[in-house]
Amino acid sequence: MTYNEIRKLFLDYFKSKGHTIVPSASLIPNDPTLLFTVAGMVPWKGILQGTEPAFAPRVADVQKCIRAGGKHNDLEDVGFDGRHHTFFEMLGNWSFGDYFKEGAIEMSWELLTKVFGLDPERIVVTTHISDDEATAIWKKITGKDAIRLDKDNWWSAGETGPCGPCTEMHYDFGPDMPGGLPGTPNEDGGRYVEIWNDVFMQYDRDANGVLSPLPKQNVDTGAGLERFASIMQNKHDNYDTDLFVNLKQAVADLTGVKETPENITSFKVITDHLRSVGFAIADGVIPSNADRGYVIRRILRRAMRHGQMLGHKGALLSALYPALVKEMGDAYPELKTQEAHVVEIIKNEENAFADMLQNGMKLLENEIPNINNNILPGNIAFKLFDTYGFPVDLTQMILRDKNISVDVAGFEKCMAEQKERSRADTRGTKLLWESQTDLPDTIDIEKYETKTTKPAKVLAILRGEEFVKSANENDEVEIALDHTPFYGTQGGQVGDSGVFKQNDEIVMNISETNRVGHIVIHKGILTKTISVGDEIMPEINQNVRQQTARAHTATHLLQAALRQVLNDDVEQRGSKVAPDSVRFDFSFGRSLTAEEKQAVEDLINKWIKEDLSVAHEEMDIESAKKRGAMALFGEKYGDTVRVITAGDVSCELCGGTHIYHTGEIIKARINKEKSISSGIRRITMSVGNLAE
Repeated sequence: MTYNEIRKLFLDYFKSKGHTIVPSASLIPNDPTLLFTVAGMVPWKGILQGTEPAFAPRVADVQKCIRAGGKHNDLEDVGFDGRHHTFFEMLGNWSFGDYFKEGAIEMSWELLTKVFGLDPERIVVTTHISDDEATAIWKKITGKDAIRLDKDNWWSAGETGPCGPCTEMHYDFGPDMPGGLPGTPNEDGGRYVEIWNDVFMQYDRDANGVLSPLPKQNVDTGAGLERFASIMQNKHDNYDTDLFVNLKQAVADLTGVKETPENITSFKVITDHLRSVGFAIADGVIPSNADRGYVIRRILRRAMRHGQMLGHKGALLSALYPALVKEMGDAYPELKTQEAHVVEIIKNEENAFADMLQNGMKLLENEIPNINNNILPGNIAFKLFDTYGFPVDLTQMILRDKNISVDVAGFEKCMAEQKERSRADTRGTKLLWESQTDLPDTIDIEKYETKTTKPAKVLAILRGEEFVKSANENDEVEIALDHTPFYGTQGGQVGDSGVFKQNDEIVMNISETNRVGHIVIHKGILTKTISVGDEIMPEINQNVRQQTARAHTATHLLQAALRQVLNDDVEQRGSKVAPDSVRFDFSFGRSLTAEEKQAVEDLINKWIKEDLSVAHEEMDIESAKKRGAMALFGEKYGDTVRVITAGDVSCELCGGTHIYHTGEIIKARINKEKSISSGIRRITMSVGNLAE
C-alpha cells in the first residue's frame, strides 16, 4: 500500500465516521515558541487548551511537520538509521469535546485491523499506569491486556495546564528482529515499533500539581505516515518504502551513482532534506541567517555536501524538486503552484554555497594537520561559521569520516562572546525602558484620530542613561505619556514627529517616536523645563503624518499590483514606510523586467486615479480571515485586528495609519528594484508630490 493510498484510506475512514477533513496547516506555526509545526496538534493547540472555540466536533487531517530546530531536533540522526526524518507527515483524528476514550480506541482498532488489515496478534497496546478506564476498554474490545506504563504514556502541555494519559499501539515485526516489549530495558531493539498514539486530555494541572477534570475532554491522536508505510509495506527501514525508493532513484539518475551500503547515508540525507527544503520554501520560508530560515539553509547545505560526497558537483535539490512534486504534488498542491519560486530560491542557495564551500574547505584542510587529539578547536569551527557560513553541524559532518570531532563548547563560547560584543555595540535605551516594570502601557488609540488631541500626563523622563523627575531646556530626553496621538514606529511604519505644548507654547520638539513593548517613547529636545506629572498637549506634525499615510496605503496597492502583474505567490517580507519614500521587500525569484515594473507602476496609478474608498475597520481575526484579508508573513496577531480595504483591489491586516481615498496619494513612482537576498527583492517607491 503506497503513501498516497494510505493517506486516502485514512481520511476516507474518518470522513465516514463524521469527521471534518481539513488540509494540512502551514509549516510556519501561529505559535511564537516554535520555529516549525513539529506535531499534528500544533494547529489545534488553542482549541485543545480551551483558548479558542472548536469549529467542528470531529476533525481529521494529515499534517506536514518539521523537526530540525530548537528542542524538537532530529537533524543529527537523519541518515544513520531508518527511522529519523526532519520532515514527516502525521496522520491525526481529533475530538473536541465529542467522543472520548472508548470512541477513540474503537476507531483506532477498527482502522488498524479491519481497514488496513493488520494482524491483531501483532499489535501490542500500552496504557498509563493510572488509566484503568482505557485498560478496561482495550480488554472489552480486543481481549488484550495492555502493558501499564508511567511517563511514556502521559501527555501535558507544560508544567501546568491541560494534560492526560495516553494509549499507544505498537506493531510486532516478529522474533527475527532484536528488541523487547515496550517498557522493558531492550525495547529500542526495533522489534516493536510504535504505530499510533491516542492522547486523552481530561485534566487541568495547577501549580501545586493538583489534577482537576477539564470541562471538555478532548482526544488528540497521531500516527507517523512514514512509520505506518514501513509496516504496511513490511519494511524495517522507512527509506525502503515506495516514496523514498522513488526519490532515491531520482538521486541515482541525477548523480549517476547507484545506492550501495557505503553511500546509503548520503541517499537518505538527500531524500529527507529534499522534502524539508522543498516543503518549507513552498510554505514561505526563505533561507537566511536567522530563525527558521537559518535551519532550512543548514539543511540545504547538508544535502549539497552529501551530493558532493557522491561525486556530484552541480545543482542538486533544485534538480530533484520535480521528483518531489511527482511523488507528493497531488496530496500537497502548493508544491506544484510554487514550483518555479522554490526551484529559483534553491538554485540561488546552491550557487552561493558552492563558492562558500570551496573557500571553507581550503581553511579546514589547512587546519587538519594542526589538530591535536582528533579535536578541531572551537575557535576554528567558529571562524568557519563566521567567515564562510559553515554551521557547526556541517563541520562535524565533514570531519566525521576522518574520525575528528569538534570542540562544541569552545565554539559556543566564541558565539556567546560575539553576541555579547554585539549587544555592547548596540546603541539605544530599550533595556532601560524595559526595566520600568511599574510603568503602565501607553494608551495610543488616538493615533488613528489625530484631530482629537487632548492633554496628556508625563509619566517618565529618561535623560542619558538615567530616569529623572525633571529635565531642563536643551536637554535631549525620551518621554512616556499616559496616552498619546503619536504613532510609535511599528509594522514597518516610522514614528510621528511633532511637539509638546503647554499654554500654547512649545516645550519639546519631537524628532521621532518609538515603541518599547506597549510603551510609546517620544524622543526630542526640550525648549523649557518639564517634570514628571506635568500635563502637556501633544501635537503631531500633520503634514508628515499625511504623507506617511499616503505612503502606507500606496504600499498596500504596490503589493496588490505585484501579485496581479507577477503572480499570487508574491508575499511581503518587510517594509519601511516613511514620508519621503517607501521600501518594500517581497518574495520573488528573479529581477523584474522593465515592462513588469512599468505595468506595476501603471496599475497603482490607475487605482489612485479611480479614487477608491479606503475603509479602516476593526474586527475579530476569524472575520478578517473570512474576508480574505492578507496577513504579513511571520507576524502574530491578536483576537481583534485592524483591516484596511482599498476598493476591491486590496484587503490587508494592518495597524498603521492610512488615508481614506486612494486619490489622496496623488501619484506613485517606482525608483529602483533589486535583490537583497536569495529569493527576496526590494522596491523603493516615492508617492505624492515627491513622485511628481
